[in-house]
Amino acid sequence: MVTIKKEGVILKPTKLAFESKGVFNPACVRKGKYVHMFYRAWDKNNRSTIGYCKLEGPLKVIERAKKPILFSEESYEYCLEDPRIVYFNGMYYLTYIVYDGKQVRMAYATSKNLKKFTKKGIISPEITYDKAEDLFRSCKSQLKERYFLFESYFKDMGGEDVLLWDKDASLFPKKIKGKFALIHRILPDIQVIYFKNFKELTSLNYWKKYLKKLSDYIVLESKYWYESRNIGGGCPPIETDKGWLLLYHAVDDMDKGKTYRAGAALLDKKDPTKVIGHLREPLFSPTEKWEKKGNIDNVVFPTGAVVFDKRLYIYYGAADTRIAVVSVDLNELLDELVNPRNGK
Repeated sequence: MVTIKKEGVILKPTKLAFESKGVFNPACVRKGKYVHMFYRAWDKNNRSTIGYCKLEGPLKVIERAKKPILFSEESYEYCLEDPRIVYFNGMYYLTYIVYDGKQVRMAYATSKNLKKFTKKGIISPEITYDKAEDLFRSCKSQLKERYFLFESYFKDMGGEDVLLWDKDASLFPKKIKGKFALIHRILPDIQVIYFKNFKELTSLNYWKKYLKKLSDYIVLESKYWYESRNIGGGCPPIETDKGWLLLYHAVDDMDKGKTYRAGAALLDKKDPTKVIGHLREPLFSPTEKWEKKGNIDNVVFPTGAVVFDKRLYIYYGAADTRIAVVSVDLNELLDELVNPRNGK
């Protein structure tokens, strides 16, 4: 396996009200020698907003905002959670999750300068799990039973009117076959959607057609022991010479409780549903005290990554309380992913 270096915690909660309970799950983008980080900030009332800090190099925090840069303004965004960011044709796209206390939706915002963001609204299907189940059953290739187990779980928890929980949204940083491509997660797998413009994602008909063929758009599914419950998107896909590097989170569900780990896969450049390599073991797991104890124990949740000097720095939420970093030689990781023992 590859050699992972745990660089440690780089951001902790402060006494500021908006981030007093936790800071975690950051979106990261490199611009020159700086890393701009947009993170989930959690207050003592369990409301989340998006905070900001700036790093010089991959590890040194040199600036930190004293108030959120994105916060609740609409009824559907009681919480703003788990941002991801990519730079695309002169524009920064920040995808994030909004939660109103019952419904979970994907949303996005744009910026040209990383200082002022313009919210663009919801981009997830406004369809109930009850109706989505009917569409799932029409898939030409039958979906695994766990899709329907999660459907039952959310209906029991939220009622017949609970909408399809669609999370972990991040854009590919370039178009694929002339279209935008977006990674997302309808439990229990990771899927991709293609669209010409974001307006398409506000069309219920678009989503009905998509969900009828959901099995055609599965990028990655649970395969190994550490993924026994589900997997979900992590960092935005990273383009490499060997393919798209996908860093994701994986959840196992043992009697002792759930553990969140980080995984890695390599996807075909022209068709991300074709898996080139998929690590048989976690990329890294909760082993340090700051990963094993916190608001949610036993969690490493990767959401941002940048490259400095051919070394990949992965930023993650640790126990839903702090932001920490691991690093790995990028070529070493890619070589491991194309090794036959990690083949699809």
